[in-house]
Amino acid sequence: MGLPLLSFIIFTPVAGAAGLMFLRGDDAVRWTALGVTILDLALCIAMLAGFDTTTHEMQFTEKRPWVPALGITYALGIDGISALFVFLTALLGSICVLASWVAIDRKVKAFMVSLLSMQALMLGVFCALDLFLFYVFWEAMLIPMYLIIGVWGGEGRIYAAFKFFLYTLAGSLLFLIGVIVLYFNGGETFDILALTAQDLPFPVQSWLFFAFLIAFAVKVPMVPVHTWLPDAHVQAPTAGSIILAGVLLKMGAYGFLRFSLPMLPEASVYYSTLMLSLSALAIVYGGLLALAQDDLKKLVAYSSISHMGFVTMGIFALNLRGLQGGILQMFNHGVTTGALFLFVGLIYERTHTRSIADYGGLMKAAPVYTAFLALFTLSSMALPGTNSFVGELLVLSGGFAANLAIGAAAVLGALLGAAYLLGMYRKVALGPASVGVRFKIRDVNARELAATLPLAVLVLWVGLYPKPFLGIIDVSVKHLLAQVHDKGSGP
Repeated sequence: MGLPLLSFIIFTPVAGAAGLMFLRGDDAVRWTALGVTILDLALCIAMLAGFDTTTHEMQFTEKRPWVPALGITYALGIDGISALFVFLTALLGSICVLASWVAIDRKVKAFMVSLLSMQALMLGVFCALDLFLFYVFWEAMLIPMYLIIGVWGGEGRIYAAFKFFLYTLAGSLLFLIGVIVLYFNGGETFDILALTAQDLPFPVQSWLFFAFLIAFAVKVPMVPVHTWLPDAHVQAPTAGSIILAGVLLKMGAYGFLRFSLPMLPEASVYYSTLMLSLSALAIVYGGLLALAQDDLKKLVAYSSISHMGFVTMGIFALNLRGLQGGILQMFNHGVTTGALFLFVGLIYERTHTRSIADYGGLMKAAPVYTAFLALFTLSSMALPGTNSFVGELLVLSGGFAANLAIGAAAVLGALLGAAYLLGMYRKVALGPASVGVRFKIRDVNARELAATLPLAVLVLWVGLYPKPFLGIIDVSVKHLLAQVHDKGSGP
């Protein structure tokens, strides 16, 4: 139709946030924010409906001069790698509004403005085809997330917000230095596609690889730069945790896919064993930390470290099955862990405790809640028939093909996942009624069900029929692998 669809997708939340400033009454703000996020989701569904899965070329492209003197452009486009995450971001945006309906009862307008601004900036990261524009979106995301944690978080919110901001800012500064080096060594252009076509010397690639590694590792997060994540998750409101787990952690892995592999192919191949080792460390260490938790939110937070280890393992396996699995698992993690944080938030609103020891017998008190919790718990442990099984199977297959020892470590991490997840569910849902929750707990209501059902559908859809989702990424993944292997023979 010739419409700038990606601009509409990015700036619809911006327009919505601006419109909220003129509204009065919290209910009007909530309903308007929900309407904006649903409209944005509809635009993303239209984008997926018109997406051509037979080409690796960027689609829905837009390009306009921005700062001509420096060659900076407003350039947007998506391929199979980014399309799924644009959709996921919009979906989780509407779920975050529903999850915050009752939980956020002060400064509602400011919260919804922050949430919509955050959504716009995250969408911009996945759509940007200009490196400078990408950096602007990447860096600006810190501000609304800092506010969401620091203003509407728990008792330790100030410490958690500062820790989140400082860690991610330090990584972003290294990324900025890398962007400048890449600009001057890549023909003085910020065009991501043009930079991808450059053949940089290995010493330059190697330096850039580690600059980008630190920046992206903080976002993933990878061990040992992971310590900001549990604090941020525990203190963030439910919507903040959903956004963190569902989208923000994907930014680091997306950076590896968009920059490290295609622009630094020799360095990516040369240091792949290091990256696989760090991934295995995250899988096992994150699983052990989750196993030791008695705080429900901390358990899910540490499980994210372990599950994102599977993502980076799939990416740096540098084979088709691993890369497909890593990208699909990024999407699956956003769905499943986002749902788990939603359910932690729902039960916290009812009991005001996150201690696993305070729960017990929830199956009798809230059968619908515990049924959905069972589905998302089984998905997180990658039970066959759920979405995570497909992604994890592909990652393990690719991991074993790349390095037998690394694959074996990942299997150990999967076993730890089953241990802490089943242990958590047994105590929370199946155990005897605890002293802490012997009061009446209501089951999920219609609003909470509306937030839950799309995630439950995706868990089963990807688990039982993954072909449409793999079809979206397949051609782009093959093209990316060809880029890496054609130019990634090493120094």
